[in-house]
Amino acid sequence: MSRTGIRDEAEVRFSEAADVLVVGLGCAGASAALSSAAAGAETLVLERAGGGGGTSAMSGGVLYLGGGTALQKACGFSDTAEAMYAYIMASAGASPDEAKVRLYCEGSVEHYDWIVAQGVPFKPVFYYGCSGEPPSDDGLVWSGSERAWPYCEIAEPAPRGHVPRMEHQAGPLLMQKLVAAVEASPARIASDHRCTALVQARDGAILGAVAESFGEERIIRARGGVVLTTGGFIQDDDMISAHAPLVRQCSFRVGAEGDDGSGIRLGMAAGGATLHMDAASISLPATQPWGLKAGLLVNAQGQRFINEDAYYGRLGEHALFRQEGRAWLVVDDAVFEKPDYPREVAAVGETPAALERELGIPSGSLEATIALYNRHAERGEDPLFHKSSDYLKPLVSPPFGAFDCTTEGSLYAAFTLGGLATDVDGRVLDTAGKVIPGLFAAGRTTSGLAVGGYSSGLSLGDGTFFGRRAGVAAAVKGAN
Repeated sequence: MSRTGIRDEAEVRFSEAADVLVVGLGCAGASAALSSAAAGAETLVLERAGGGGGTSAMSGGVLYLGGGTALQKACGFSDTAEAMYAYIMASAGASPDEAKVRLYCEGSVEHYDWIVAQGVPFKPVFYYGCSGEPPSDDGLVWSGSERAWPYCEIAEPAPRGHVPRMEHQAGPLLMQKLVAAVEASPARIASDHRCTALVQARDGAILGAVAESFGEERIIRARGGVVLTTGGFIQDDDMISAHAPLVRQCSFRVGAEGDDGSGIRLGMAAGGATLHMDAASISLPATQPWGLKAGLLVNAQGQRFINEDAYYGRLGEHALFRQEGRAWLVVDDAVFEKPDYPREVAAVGETPAALERELGIPSGSLEATIALYNRHAERGEDPLFHKSSDYLKPLVSPPFGAFDCTTEGSLYAAFTLGGLATDVDGRVLDTAGKVIPGLFAAGRTTSGLAVGGYSSGLSLGDGTFFGRRAGVAAAVKGAN
């Protein structure tokens, strides 16, 4: 009898075949298709929408790359794979996959060259002053916490945010070029096709997939393998509630409609294990523009909980997961400036005591926090959180204000990081750590480089890099 998401081999009759079947045409799917086709495999891509792009086309387009890429060198920065590896291992969650991180860092320079070879342009100019995609078409930015404590003491900082040459939001350009490359390759694209089930042999191997298009069913044999690249599960309330319930508080879910966990569920139905399903990237851009890093991010007890010069993804994760989304950015008149993102002033007071009364924070707590901070900031020190001296300014100029950084009063941009367990070649693993023959996955359908502690660009970098590897691995059997 069939299980949800699975058709048994004995129950189906294949109507057609390909060597590699890629499910989803975002950045990971495009990369898998390009690599499998280049390896000589007959490749078919199923895309549920009318065209490729997915969440990747909605993104800022930043790719986290380093180790000394041509773009880094052109902008006057030196970097090494070892420094990149040390940073990611320290920042990307409690237990990142060391083998994946090592391989990614060592292959990052070549991967940048491959992205360029697909027609993606990068302007060799560094943009200072923002985290993530710049307002200009400049090509290199800071996109993580490389210069913030403790990471600046762990690895030599270098900017690694590689941004295609398009102002404000480069994801559309990135995907336009990748999809065009797929269209120019021998791979075939079948749009408006939703994968509803995998076909599994009695020994557990995946033999193909079932797809629906306008009420018609196609059952496709995949001689080499099926590659799942359907995105994460940020748009599925049930999965969010089950695995990362605090994320439901976030005001903005970063993901296309297809980021509903369908590929993850298909992999699970085939016996695939999952990892880090509770992990999510939570961006709280409270310190854009960067002058606001001189403020103090405090919780409901009036206490600081992080160094404010950290990347806004780190700020958001700490604010949501450790403070349940109860946070305010405290500034004085000298620090105050208009935020880049809409944000209300929650309270104003002529003294710290008046400000804490307006906020409803326990009496004396915010006063003590500001007094302690000011005493050390006057000496250019921050012994609690080691914020850079560039942003250490005593808050002494009234009036004092607090920007609303709560989940209900501020932008919290969220997407999931957990997914199917895979090896470095994208092969899906079962709960015993064994490979499920014929089943591959890449991108946010998998648990990738970041399992927490996100830096902007890791998703697109991860998806394209390991999408390529999954495409090649699936092609090996199919092309023989």
